[in-house]
Amino acid sequence: MHEFPSEAWLAEYVDRINSSPAYREAAATWEGDVALVVEAEPDKGVAEDVWMWFDLWHGDCRAARIVPPEEGGRARFVVRAPYSRWKEVIRKELEPVKGMMQGKLRLKGDLPAIVRHVKAARELVNLAGTVPTDFPDEAA
Repeated sequence: MHEFPSEAWLAEYVDRINSSPAYREAAATWEGDVALVVEAEPDKGVAEDVWMWFDLWHGDCRAARIVPPEEGGRARFVVRAPYSRWKEVIRKELEPVKGMMQGKLRLKGDLPAIVRHVKAARELVNLAGTVPTDFPDEAA
């Protein structure tokens, strides 16, 4: 099990992305880096914002790491939400593109480009849900 958000969780997620034929096919025309910002919720065990940066290129995740905000903010796409909202996404309780359109996930970047690649976004969510995850607010 890997605590979300953490480097260990991120590494396992990248392994799953890169071993997924479904993602490779769905994201064959995707180009661009993405930063996901897990906003702090100290009462839920996430004391500060966590910026996860991904270099996604034609169905591959060429690199991913936790980065400082100034680095993550330069990504082509930045998606922000509180920790508890990301937890809903990982558990497939919230579809991310729908969440962006509803303002539950905030996007900096070109929403039409995301919408054109909705199948790739769904595959990323499906893969996130396969990572054995410990959530800090559910610690025993």
